[in-house]
Amino acid sequence: MDEYLRDAAFGGSPGADVSKAALGTPRQRWLAAVVLGGQGRYAAATALLTELRHTSDPVLASLAASTLASQRRQVGGHAAARRLDGEALARLAGVEPVADDPDCVDAAGALADALTGLAADAIGVGGPARRLHVVAADTVERFGGHRWRSGVRLDWVRAEIELASGRPEEALEPAQRAVDTATAAGAIRHRVKSRMVLAATLTNLHDGVSKERAEALLECDVRHNEVLGLHPLVWPCALLLAHLRPDGADAWLERAKGVLSCVLLRADPAARTLAAASVWVP
Repeated sequence: MDEYLRDAAFGGSPGADVSKAALGTPRQRWLAAVVLGGQGRYAAATALLTELRHTSDPVLASLAASTLASQRRQVGGHAAARRLDGEALARLAGVEPVADDPDCVDAAGALADALTGLAADAIGVGGPARRLHVVAADTVERFGGHRWRSGVRLDWVRAEIELASGRPEEALEPAQRAVDTATAAGAIRHRVKSRMVLAATLTNLHDGVSKERAEALLECDVRHNEVLGLHPLVWPCALLLAHLRPDGADAWLERAKGVLSCVLLRADPAARTLAAASVWVP
């Protein structure tokens, strides 16, 4: 079961059925929640993560809080996510940041998740995102080394910080590196999200070649994500395509809204409330 869940969370089967893991060990339940969140099954994921946030294992409790934070950001709830990432960091007080897992499911990985999450939260609430990212990157370098998952997440946030600062040229390198790292790791869900970040970067470069490349990436990923059931990645891709293709914008907007509506039907009440209040969600 552990290898099956790892492959679903961090490998080649992100659309896998993980319903049986709800009765598994705490670590299996956390892996299942990661998968469920990636599939947009937020209510089921939240039920597992809420329980795990109160487990006696501080590393697992931290991972649960930062995972729920990530899912709150996906519906535009950056302020709610910041509280959860703060909780994730607090749970690690006094814990030695040991790195002993290839997918960062350890104390060092939990620390990296919490700090990287706080940097991502700051983008949405106007905080010191760049400074927090530097702290996260230094911490990863010190305690975790160059492990794929922490590196990919850091590169996502670095690219998003540069885009938010109006510097897409500076976002290009981390966005491409995230794609390359996730691809080398065989992590399909991380690869398709990295491709979406790269497409957003290319869109903001405002030249014909970059626009064509962005469109090709997004068209491929919309189809791929729908097949895999990664609905939280479908609607942002559709929104980007609406921006890139004004003549067909209405159709892409309707597609984005339709997929998002399906996601929110499977979300917990808190996620639906956050989405309704967010300027990031159509």
